[in-house]
Amino acid sequence: MFNPVSQRKIPALMATQHPDNACAPFWMDDPFINTHKEVEEIYQSFFGLGCDEYMWDWEGKFADEGMIERLMASYFESFQKEQLGQDRFITLRIPNIWEEKSFKLARAYMSVLSAGEFMKSLNLKTPPVFELILPMTKSADQLIHIQKTFQKTAQLHEQIFCAEGETDCPHFGEGYIHIIPLFESVDDLSGCASVLTDFLKAHQEHFKKMPPYLRVFIARSDPALNAGFVPAVLASRLALREIARLEEETGIPMYPIIGSGSLPFRGGLNPENIEKVLPQYEGVRTVSIQSAFRYDYPQEEVTAALKFIADELPKKKAPIFDDATFESLKKLIQLFKGFYRPTLEKMAPAINEMAKHIPARRERVQHVGLFGYNRGVGEIKLPRAITFTGACYSMGIPPEFIGTGRGLKAAKDAGQLELLKDHFFTMESELRHAGKYLNMENLKKFAETETWAKEILEDVLLTQEILGIELGPQKPQHHLHRNLTSSIFLKQSMNIDFQDDLVEAAVMRKSIG
Repeated sequence: MFNPVSQRKIPALMATQHPDNACAPFWMDDPFINTHKEVEEIYQSFFGLGCDEYMWDWEGKFADEGMIERLMASYFESFQKEQLGQDRFITLRIPNIWEEKSFKLARAYMSVLSAGEFMKSLNLKTPPVFELILPMTKSADQLIHIQKTFQKTAQLHEQIFCAEGETDCPHFGEGYIHIIPLFESVDDLSGCASVLTDFLKAHQEHFKKMPPYLRVFIARSDPALNAGFVPAVLASRLALREIARLEEETGIPMYPIIGSGSLPFRGGLNPENIEKVLPQYEGVRTVSIQSAFRYDYPQEEVTAALKFIADELPKKKAPIFDDATFESLKKLIQLFKGFYRPTLEKMAPAINEMAKHIPARRERVQHVGLFGYNRGVGEIKLPRAITFTGACYSMGIPPEFIGTGRGLKAAKDAGQLELLKDHFFTMESELRHAGKYLNMENLKKFAETETWAKEILEDVLLTQEILGIELGPQKPQHHLHRNLTSSIFLKQSMNIDFQDDLVEAAVMRKSIG
């Protein structure tokens, strides 16, 4: 049952549970999606929108261990025609046991194994889930450890529940699970080839063969949170180049996944600007379609954008450039990061204060203490990327500009501006988009007393000057967003509730964060 899969469809459209939607889904009235509603969400993602993959997320949130059974109980006929594991795919993101308490990992394994047994009992394609995503991958040892422990769990399950001579009992084949590394920092992305090479060696050593293919997940949110907007984009490009290079060297097919949100800071893919931004991710074979993409735009726009992505992805070849260019781009990453992080560390208290007011959209567990892990930069602690981004936009200060203007000036002074534009060729359009939600009045007021705001004000002015673009509201909804963030600024200073203004602003920009 659990054997390496070679002949399979590679999904293009991965619906995810990222809680960045401002509005309620088209299939319910409440923007908060609890765990049990995710069964309906899977069905609507597949059959309402046309996505071909759904990420079942066990990292940092509650998960319904009986989800596959519930799905079949509600929509059996649909999944007889479009079978899980063959036509549509559910891919499970597991907790990282090196960062988070490990008690959920064993439950995740058992859910995958029991789902395989259950689908077999229905005479449907099995197993329905055969890939695991490991977040925050740092080493090949972590990847092979997951595969080994899953294999041991499958073997133990057989030994316990398969009595001698019994025919109606679980048989899990080799107990093999495909593993998808998720790289979440700029350094891990640029250095991913080393981890992947080591993993292939370890795989050969343990399983006596190479994997038939490899999917590699490129994060966009956390690299931006930890290093800034420009470094995150450049690091994803370096990763795409390295994955393509390794595929050519090894002959193993590799299929990159990009984890993009709707706002530019978190990836910039949304139904309105998909044609402009998608070219930045040439070489990608799967795109994450997060909650804001699916629920904050009219359904017909969403389905048209999804069709565009599915049609265009196979046409784009991975970037190819020499080692000297690779090293120059790595230096640019560090250059921009050097301006971003000191400013962010000063701004952190203001962000954390605003983050308290960002509404939840999923049943997340706390990322502190007993239950999980913190996201942080240097010595400071920050909210997760969606909440972080939402907090900055609610202040009227899109985080795309933190460190960017000073980085552009330094790149220009070093004669590297054209190199940057060559490899981040959607930069101007994405900064224009973020700039529509800039509240210059708020920023100037903050700058009267806050050093971080003075630095971001300098970034904004330099960005306009060097790129020759004008930042600020353009359409009525942008002016309304500016007015709402002005109200938030004033109400926060007066200790007056501003929750309604915050949510309305998120609706205007079509994403919480």
